Amino acid sequence: MESSARGMRALWVSLAVLGATALAQAVVVVVSGSVALLGDTVHNAADALTAVPLGIAFVLGRRAATRRFTYGYGRAEDLAGIVIVLTIAASGTFAACTALDRLLDPRPMRHIPVVAAAALIGFLGNEWVARHRIRVGREIGSAALVADGLHARTDGFTSLAVLVSAAGAALGWQLADPLVGLAITAAIVLVLRDAAREVFRRVMDAVDPELVDRAERALRGVEGVRDVGELRLRWIGHRLRGEVAVVVDGEVSVRRAHHIAVEAEHALLHAVPKLTAALVHADPTPAPGEADPHLALAHHAAA
Repeated sequence: MESSARGMRALWVSLAVLGATALAQAVVVVVSGSVALLGDTVHNAADALTAVPLGIAFVLGRRAATRRFTYGYGRAEDLAGIVIVLTIAASGTFAACTALDRLLDPRPMRHIPVVAAAALIGFLGNEWVARHRIRVGREIGSAALVADGLHARTDGFTSLAVLVSAAGAALGWQLADPLVGLAITAAIVLVLRDAAREVFRRVMDAVDPELVDRAERALRGVEGVRDVGELRLRWIGHRLRGEVAVVVDGEVSVRRAHHIAVEAEHALLHAVPKLTAALVHADPTPAPGEADPHLALAHHAAA
C-alpha cells in the first residue's frame, strides 16, 4: 500500500506540472500558429492524461485478493501500461498528420520569441516530471510508471526541437516548422518502441535474469538445501511473487523439511528486491534407483 501511495503522489504531482505546461503552451499555439509547438503541446497533454489510467491501476492494486481474483488486482498496472502505449501512438499519429498538412500548406509562424519561451518551459517541465516518475517507478518496481517517465523525457527533447523550429522561422524558412514537427513524430516513435517493449515484457511475465540468479544464490546458501529445482518469478503490478522447489535430504523429518522451506522463503524475501511473497516446496533427494519426481513429471507433460 505504501508503494501504491508513492506512485499516486508521483502521478498527481506530475499531472499538475504537465497540465500547467500544456496549458501555457496551448495559449502560445493559438497566438503563434506553430505546428511544431502544437505537436509538442498535444504530446504533453497526452502525457499528463496518462496519469488517469495509472492512478486507477494503483487504486485497484490496493484492493484485497478475492476468491475470483486470488492474486489481487496488481495486474491492472499492466493494462494501464497498454493504455499508455496506445496514447503515445495516438499522439504520434496526430503530430505526424498535422506536420504533413503544414508541409503541404506552409504558413508563417507568429510571435517567434514567445514560441521559443514556451518550448523552453515545455522542456523544463517534462524533464522534471521524467526524473520524478522514473525514480519513483524504479523504487517501487512499476514498469508502467517508468514507461510514463520515459515518455515525459522524450517530450522534453521534442520541446527543445521546437526551438530549432523557431530559429528557422526567424531566419525566414517556413518549412522549418513542419520539418521539426516530423522530427518530433520520429522521436515519439522511438519512445513508443521502448515503452511498448517494456510493457510487453511485463505482460508476458518477463523478469531480469539477474533476479533469478540472485534468488538461486540465496537459496543455495540456506542450510539444508541440497539443490534448487524449478524457480519462477513474476511481476504482479509493481510487486514480485516467486515459486520454487528446493531439494532436501530425503531422510529428514517433515517438520525439518518445513523448517528448511521457511528459511528458504526468508532468504528469498531478503535477497530479491520487490519480492513480497514466495511459495517454497521441499522435495526429497531421490533414493538409490528412484527417479527424480520432477523429471518424471516433465516427461509426463511432454508426452
